[in-house]
Amino acid sequence: MTVLVTGAAGFIGMHVCERLLARGDPVVGVDVFNTYYDPALKRARAARLAAHAGFRMIELDIAEHEAMAALVRETGPETVIHLAAQAGVRYSLEHPFAYQRSNLEGHLSVLEACRHAPAVKHLVYASSSSVYGDRPLGGSGFREDDPAVEPVSLYAATKRSGELMSAAYARLYGMPQSGLRFFTVYGPWGRPDMAYFGFTQKILAGQAIEVFGEGRMARDFTYVDDIVDGVLGVVDHPAGAGEARIFNIGDSQPIELMEMISLLERALGREAVKQMRPMQAGDVTATYADVSRLNRLCGYRAKVGLREGLERFVAWYRGYFA
Repeated sequence: MTVLVTGAAGFIGMHVCERLLARGDPVVGVDVFNTYYDPALKRARAARLAAHAGFRMIELDIAEHEAMAALVRETGPETVIHLAAQAGVRYSLEHPFAYQRSNLEGHLSVLEACRHAPAVKHLVYASSSSVYGDRPLGGSGFREDDPAVEPVSLYAATKRSGELMSAAYARLYGMPQSGLRFFTVYGPWGRPDMAYFGFTQKILAGQAIEVFGEGRMARDFTYVDDIVDGVLGVVDHPAGAGEARIFNIGDSQPIELMEMISLLERALGREAVKQMRPMQAGDVTATYADVSRLNRLCGYRAKVGLREGLERFVAWYRGYFA
């Protein structure tokens, strides 16, 4: 089965492509290699993928709708996994039009490309836990049928908009679609803008780290291999005609920020110098995934705990930046 993956040189995209290739699926990757963070890391990920005979990388802006449509027609994928997006909550405060381009125009471009490509049988796309808005720590996990109508960042608003566009296309054109709400993904080859990555850089350099929300925020940290398990579980159990499904993919174990820092200090063998800061605009207090819907579909459950996952990340980090 030929699979087209947008954002293939991204953090999650690279891991998804590697898993698909390992099981024998030919993969066409798409990435624009933008400068949101150091493109050298994206190029290094792409180089890993290029070592596989079944992989082909296309450098393309997904918002270029004519080029995107032509690519999907020419390559004839049965499944499209759309992971390309402008990420980051805080970045959206200063660069809002980057989110319009990637997350709104880009998502619409992918929808149109798939609509006009008879070979495509299933569109799987990335959303985000950010769509749920803010919620105090405690209580039950976020469920897919919870209201998602009060985004606290432009990033969240664009990801929810993508879900609504997909629902409209499913109803209008019968396109089978599955949206995936990822919860705080971390691990080797991760994004430098994520807290655990930046903390690692600063702790090893002997610099102070800024701990926002006075350390009282909590996140459902999900190791990247567990995310990939969920993505492939959805790919292998496709939506039906006209179906627009939504799934959480998370660890279901929210962990407070200070505990994450403690585990990272242990993995690094160094103590962080901490500067406590108030909550930043756009941040949420806690994320917590209820994954029962995905479990019923494909038996999904997270396997890698935060301590082990951070140890794996640190081992990769030391090797990559040696």
